[in-house]
This record gives sequence, structure tokens and C-alpha cells, in this order.
Amino acid sequence: MSKSLKRVLAHADALGLEIEPIHLPQGTLTAQAAADACKCDVDQIIKSILFRIEGQDTHVLFLTAGGNRVSQGKAEKAAGKPLTKADAASIRAYTGFAIGGVSPLGHLNPVETFMDPHILTFDRIWAAAGTPHHVFEVAPDILKDALQPTIVDFTE
Repeated sequence: MSKSLKRVLAHADALGLEIEPIHLPQGTLTAQAAADACKCDVDQIIKSILFRIEGQDTHVLFLTAGGNRVSQGKAEKAAGKPLTKADAASIRAYTGFAIGGVSPLGHLNPVETFMDPHILTFDRIWAAAGTPHHVFEVAPDILKDALQPTIVDFTE
């Protein structure tokens, strides 16, 4: 088991979340690929999109439905700070995850989190579990209660 997956499971356990990682051999590099593998709607796949606070190493996490795109302007308004796109190297350094496997849980550093309200319209959602080949299923309200994100519209 990878260090990233172990970190996600440890954080879930610390939050009282019972999750079971599912291995997807074909990977989850796109929301549509993950939806196809999980046999669900693309919006039930949670994308973890990271921005950097301009001029800082600190990152901000936006959890959005798989079919939605994050608006940088709306994200900046939600965060109350100027943001820049985070590149793969900074994401890996800050979170410990490679792109395609960024989980809502188990980050190396604290991360302010925002959640797309559309996520809450589903009974079940799937999110990356720390690798591009692992996901976990959870009720969105349970994830929301565990993470305590700010619920706000930040999508295009």
C-alpha cells in the first residue's frame, strides 16, 4: 500500500470516517474515466482542485463535481485572496499527492477547503484516495461534516 493511500486512510480514521479504498486498474486521470469505472454520473466524481495563494506556498482546495470547472475569479472571491493555478510540483510538495490522486483527505499540510454545493445533491460520491488508481465512496454529507469546508459556488 502506498504512503499516500495510508495517509488518506489514517486521516479518515482520525475523522471517524469509514472508507474503503477501491482499486481501479485503469486509473482515474479524468473525472469521466473515474465515473466510467465507478459506474456513476460524472458529477458524482469529486475533483480536488488546488490553487496557490498568490505570493505564498499555501494552497487552497476546491472540491467540485466532476462535470464542473472552477472559476478562478469565483474561487478568489470565496477565498478572499488572489490565487494562482498550482502546478503539479507544488501540488505534490504541499499535499503529498500526484495529480490524478489528490484526495480531500490526508494532505501533508493544512489546507483551507471549499465545497461545490452541487456535490450535496447526490446520495453517494467518489473521491480520489491518494493515488491515480484508488477512489473511495462516501455520502457527501458525511464528507462535509468531517471536513467542515466552506460551501460556496465557485464554478463556471
